[in-house]
Amino acid sequence: MKTHVIFAVSVVALIVAFVVGGSYYKGKQAEKIGFMAQENAELFVREHSQTLGSDDAKVYLIEFMDPACETCAAFSPFVKQMMDANPGKIKLVLRYAPFHKGADYFVKILEAAKKQGKYWETLDIMYKSQRWWASHSNPQPQLIWQFLPKVGLDIERLQKDMNDPAIAKLIDQDLADAKTLNVRKTPGFFANGKPLQTFGYQQLQQLVQSELNANYPN
Repeated sequence: MKTHVIFAVSVVALIVAFVVGGSYYKGKQAEKIGFMAQENAELFVREHSQTLGSDDAKVYLIEFMDPACETCAAFSPFVKQMMDANPGKIKLVLRYAPFHKGADYFVKILEAAKKQGKYWETLDIMYKSQRWWASHSNPQPQLIWQFLPKVGLDIERLQKDMNDPAIAKLIDQDLADAKTLNVRKTPGFFANGKPLQTFGYQQLQQLVQSELNANYPN
């Protein structure tokens, strides 16, 4: 009987420690960045999400993007300029919303490139070559393959890895989150969970700056 009692007490103690530890971690996250402590934080940042920037950044810029989206390509250098102007303060989180027909094909290439440590280089070459393969009137997705070797990718491995069923699942997850957050076109931006209400370069700059001012008052 005593053994059972000791075991039961130990189990309860472990559960309490787990709950307390979880609360402490969540509290630390809240101190670090407010919106990440919300119950719906995972709608913005998933475990598979590709990120750029410091883990200590207090401003999370979430972008629902489509590799075949011309506007996404146009905003990419603007976002990087904001990050460069505020070193260590902004963390970019990319989410997928491949709304263009067949755009999930390019997401699969990106995710396969990530396995080779060439994610950002591949996205950059995609945006730069986009006008050749992503024409809305005459899309030719196969043309992307003539540009990818410039990144230094193992093309044979890439073509194999892009068919991983896990990639299709993460695309479905991102699309589901985009729907929940009412993202209907790309790019769709959120700064610390706050949506960009009116679209434009200046409006995005103002949204990000407001979060910078709130989180870095000095």
